[in-house]
Amino acid sequence: MLKLRTCAAKLRPLTASQTVKTISQHRLAAPRTFQQIRCYSAPVAAEPFLSGTSSNYVEEMYYAWLENPKSVHKSWDIFFRNANAGAAPGTAYQSPPPLSTSLSTLPQAQFLVQAQPNVDKLVEDHLAVQSLIRAYQIRGHHVAQLDPLGILDADLDSSLPADIITSTDKLDLAVFKERLRVLTVGGFYGLDESDLDKVFHLPTTTFIGGNESALPLREIIRRLEMAYCQHIGVEFMFINDLEQCQWIRQKFETPGIMQFTNEEKRTLLARLVRSTRFEEFLHRKWSSEKRFGLEGCEVLIPALKTIIDKSSEKGVDYVIMGMPHRGRLNVLANVIRKELEQIFCQFDSKLEAADEGSGDVKYHLGMYHRRINRVTDRNITLSLVANPSHLEAADPVVQGKTKAEQFYCGDTEGKKVMSILLHGDAAFAGQGIVYETFHLSDLPSYTTHGTVHVVVNNQIGFTTDPRMARSSPYPTDVARVVNAPIFHVNADDPEAVVYVCNVAAEWRSTFHKDVVVDLVCYRRNGHNEMDEPMFTQPLMYKQIRKQKPVLQKYAELLISQGVVNQPEYEEEIAKYDKICEEAHARSKDEKILHIKHWLDSPWPGFFTLDGQPRSMTCPSTGLNEEDLTHIGQVASSVPVEDFTIHGGRSLWKLFQRCGIGLECDLEGRDLLQGSNMCGQQVEGRDSSPLLHSPETPPGALHLALRPPVKEDVDLLEWVHGNDQRAGTPLLWRKRWIHFPALGICGLSVHEQVVEQTQCHWSLLRCHRSMNHLLSRW
Repeated sequence: MLKLRTCAAKLRPLTASQTVKTISQHRLAAPRTFQQIRCYSAPVAAEPFLSGTSSNYVEEMYYAWLENPKSVHKSWDIFFRNANAGAAPGTAYQSPPPLSTSLSTLPQAQFLVQAQPNVDKLVEDHLAVQSLIRAYQIRGHHVAQLDPLGILDADLDSSLPADIITSTDKLDLAVFKERLRVLTVGGFYGLDESDLDKVFHLPTTTFIGGNESALPLREIIRRLEMAYCQHIGVEFMFINDLEQCQWIRQKFETPGIMQFTNEEKRTLLARLVRSTRFEEFLHRKWSSEKRFGLEGCEVLIPALKTIIDKSSEKGVDYVIMGMPHRGRLNVLANVIRKELEQIFCQFDSKLEAADEGSGDVKYHLGMYHRRINRVTDRNITLSLVANPSHLEAADPVVQGKTKAEQFYCGDTEGKKVMSILLHGDAAFAGQGIVYETFHLSDLPSYTTHGTVHVVVNNQIGFTTDPRMARSSPYPTDVARVVNAPIFHVNADDPEAVVYVCNVAAEWRSTFHKDVVVDLVCYRRNGHNEMDEPMFTQPLMYKQIRKQKPVLQKYAELLISQGVVNQPEYEEEIAKYDKICEEAHARSKDEKILHIKHWLDSPWPGFFTLDGQPRSMTCPSTGLNEEDLTHIGQVASSVPVEDFTIHGGRSLWKLFQRCGIGLECDLEGRDLLQGSNMCGQQVEGRDSSPLLHSPETPPGALHLALRPPVKEDVDLLEWVHGNDQRAGTPLLWRKRWIHFPALGICGLSVHEQVVEQTQCHWSLLRCHRSMNHLLSRW
């Protein structure tokens, strides 16, 4: 296939010494067969409308002509036919015939601006429209209506992009006309108001046309506004993969694509009822207790359930989640489906723990639960990892645990096990461990094949305004480093949130890469229920006090649409209130707290065997000389055929080989120097003898051989999470353990995560090597 990248190279006359180079390119549309444009032998004048500035437009015309010659104007059809037939330069173009009486009676939309006498102006106008479409795709999110309160801009910039014409609610008609005049008359595009009703051919890099290949400019602008400037802001044009960009365009630009059935709307309303009434119930019963409620972002519960439903539909059967404290109790109750009476017991300060350990505050606890997904009727296992007070500490733990689960079930592509990480806006932008976790996302030894990140963006960090808390426009800008698309969405539009979450789950299952959903919301109370936010943010909270809850607004919308009626809505509320009251009554019968009910990583069969306590005594690990000799020979042999290893002295650390069990992780920066790998001298390949030994069970070794250069907070926590899968024995070996930074970071991880695992969360961990590392420091 040829691509007409520039007119000078493809359509303009060429000298005898010049040749036309062919470029092969795969386009997302149906395959096209491009014909070679004739090379002329004499440098003579070309058609006047062929220039470098018109190359994109001519290219689109050529693509359309090759697929269907009747889809372009007759003059283009004649020109391309003459050029391919070998017409002399300057003669391929012929002026279009005068319009007949019968044609002049047809609507203007069928002409694609055929009556334009100035071909140069025609080309320039089409190029201007293409530039306008691209401007919306790149910068439309800057003018999207994302703040539910209507007082802040999610990107910290109240100005409008200079190259976007918008008539959104932010601008009145007079401002819209003035912006149109500034941008068109002598401005960016050279269009004016008289062009609004002219019809323009649409490029292949947009889907706003649906089944139409051309639209009036007025309709083009309207559809671009609907796609990019309403309650969803899409950041994706920094992605360097055309297929991925086209996939996103199709999901958001196709007319009418965001449609919901009445049943889907009723399900969404029911989930909002549960999310909202749960917080209201806790407030009524324990008004003076810290719980870090979800008020202001109640839509998080439908959002998470949508991601899980769509992922389950795509084949996922295990979801591992990590999140900070805000909204954790609601997630436990309405997403993980933890028994409500066990949650309510956590508010009774008189109950003592019956298990080993001191327990933890209720909004730090995790949970593991296996249930039936009612939407897909498939088994789904959900695990919410316990989290300390360090907001993002669970991120690499979740990734490590996800990697281990994928490894043990043979899920090499991440189709069965996935992770979801929840973040606050201030921590997502401010905590370095967030970037370090992203840094691991595409590394071969650490990737979990895509994570869905959900940011609860309440536009404040404790009491700090976002303009004082970050230097980047959005709190999510860190995700751009791994080419993750970012979907900003107004959290007071539940249907927009659900649609975005569906797209995010589909993206992850399609491309197995990270994706970010930015829920732009607000915090109805203070940092916790005891704080008075009017003292530090009076203007924001003056507006919040007047803001209708999202449940009330959505219920009123559905009632007005006739989807539900008032009695049905009130019945749904009463139904869930009754569930909470009955669970509260049962919680009063509890006499003790069972910490074991809050395990996020149960180890069945590890401590007990057939219901009886299992001996923890380590058996003898000695071997006879013959077995040791055999192991040494296997470990020192050339691993694969046609493999030329480096000469010189070999460093075979046989004691390490003999220490490897059936399930073992090896981490460290000097492992490639001989202790675990062979280096191929000719092609630079590497391999491990034990990996290719016929006596090594399949999947017995997980070798993470190339950890990145960093302070290792995330690596230590990643290994901790990896170790949560069935008590996997861990060998952590570092070369530069004398770095002070590593010691400090290691102690931080040990105090925040490892020690709390046993003391607060009642989980036993076998971090012998990590303790050894810290003791050496």
